[in-house]
Amino acid sequence: GASAYILNYFLYIMWALCFAFLAVSLVRVFAPYACGSGIPEIKTILSGFIIRGYLGKWTLLIKTVTLVLVVSSGLSLGKEGPLVHVACCCGNFFSSLFSKYSKNEGKRREVLSAAAAAGVSVAFGAPIGGVLFSLEEVSYYFPLKTLWRSFFAALVAAFTLRSINPFGNSRLVLFYVEYHTPWYMAELFPFILLGVFGGLWGTLFIRCNIAWCRRRKTTRLGKYPVLEVIVITAITAIVAYPNPYTRRSTSELISELFNDCGALESSQLCDYINDPNMTRPVDDIPDRPAGPGVYSAMWQLALALVFKIVITIFTFGMKIPSGLFIPSMAVGAIAGRMVGIGVEQLAYHHHDWIIFRNWCRPGADCVTPGLYAMVGAAACLGGVTRMTVSLVVIMFELTGGLEYIVPLMAAAVTSKWVADAFGKEGIYEAHIHLNGYPFLDVKDEFTHRTLATDVMRPRRGEAPLSVLTQDSMTVEDVETLIKETDYNGFPVVVSKDSERLIGFAQRRELILAIKNARQRQDGVVSNSIVYFTEDPPEVPPNSPHPLKLRRILNLSPFTVTDHTPMETVVDIFRKLGLRQCLVTRSGRLLGIITKKDVLRHMAQMANQDPESIMFN
Repeated sequence: GASAYILNYFLYIMWALCFAFLAVSLVRVFAPYACGSGIPEIKTILSGFIIRGYLGKWTLLIKTVTLVLVVSSGLSLGKEGPLVHVACCCGNFFSSLFSKYSKNEGKRREVLSAAAAAGVSVAFGAPIGGVLFSLEEVSYYFPLKTLWRSFFAALVAAFTLRSINPFGNSRLVLFYVEYHTPWYMAELFPFILLGVFGGLWGTLFIRCNIAWCRRRKTTRLGKYPVLEVIVITAITAIVAYPNPYTRRSTSELISELFNDCGALESSQLCDYINDPNMTRPVDDIPDRPAGPGVYSAMWQLALALVFKIVITIFTFGMKIPSGLFIPSMAVGAIAGRMVGIGVEQLAYHHHDWIIFRNWCRPGADCVTPGLYAMVGAAACLGGVTRMTVSLVVIMFELTGGLEYIVPLMAAAVTSKWVADAFGKEGIYEAHIHLNGYPFLDVKDEFTHRTLATDVMRPRRGEAPLSVLTQDSMTVEDVETLIKETDYNGFPVVVSKDSERLIGFAQRRELILAIKNARQRQDGVVSNSIVYFTEDPPEVPPNSPHPLKLRRILNLSPFTVTDHTPMETVVDIFRKLGLRQCLVTRSGRLLGIITKKDVLRHMAQMANQDPESIMFN
């Protein structure tokens, strides 16, 4: 009755608000880095940038708990992207237990690449897709040994998942399907149309979502993250409940849309008018005319499609863990199922048309609407993320539909081409640029003929470079230099006159070394001489004890000459994940190029405002 419906409606909204409020409160109080999908930041970290605390223990704990809450709240988001972040937090934690990895940034990044593969392996039950996802989408530098390690990590993750059996169906995969008819060449046309739809949806989503996130960052809206989550959750719950396709969890919705209609299916989508004289085997049901249930389901799916498209734009990017894989797949699956039912009915009522005549005889099972849903899901996910190879592998691992690789490939490639025509950036690159992370995209080409001397600092008219000398500065001089500047490190030269380069000292290590020396070494005071050489400098008899800091000095910092082409410098920064590079001529220090300088220069060359792209 009506009272039971109203009570259920009320409880649905209250539970959604309760879960969402608890999730956003936990994120805000304990781990602000636990929000979002985490993939843009993982990409930035793997490119050589350090975001302290992003892969910490609190982030791991809070993201794990809040991910359960936000998925349960019925919001239009997925758990797959955040699971990559959770896996990388685990990888970072285990790296810190072994000095081989904790002290070597390059080796730690290899572990994080393998962790990302394991995350996707667990999220989708797709170990090979996980390795390819790490290679294509997340990792910056992916040598062969990392491929093998990622493969092993994904294998162990998939084996563990299978032994736990979380879906209760004795299968690894989330949306296992069994279709009984092959696809036909004539169906490639609707598959490609779904690819076009996926590319257009990806472009629309990226532009609208980035515009909304920019508005959140630049207006007062960003000061009320809890209120924003509560309002979006309330709107989602109020609008979603009356429609049975938006009320249920998105994973269940996708699973139903992928399913083929068997004889025992009770879903509205399978409400076809049966021929009473049919004596065919149960699993090979011919195409039939749609019944009233299918028509009402089509209306509900159309409303669900509009709702999902709109609400996902506002949900992704809020201060809660939010993935994009499942909502994007849901949009594509809804569109695909509707197209599939349309093609099926067209083939049934017009089987004498030239396009159907060769392969669709009356009484045959020609068109599988679930396959169209699968292709649509791949197209929309490809349009948003711009994945191709890993997307196709994840999709056929996810569904077990190995026979349908060609339709999936056609849709994925079409969606990428269409989306790339409007802009080269996927959603993760767009969020990296929105947040101003110093990320050099490997896919971008640098073709300008500038030299290192055009980009290095200091420029003409600027103050000289802040440097340390090898044996003529006191502890007080060094502390003053650290206090007056905010640089992450300082070149060490023989003297201010000769400027011959000796090495590079990191700011953090300098601060720690001086602090420890003041506490533990007797005689180290403000006017003690700091030296970076093997032997101590000659000091007058009554002067304080000198401080040796050679152990914190990087004696082989990366250097280029002032006439090195910027194309080469950009390549070096990309492949080695450098944060800075010193510019010399015949051993004399001339200046420094940081990753931010490179990004500013690339923006300038592309006629953009160089200051607008940097993280504030």
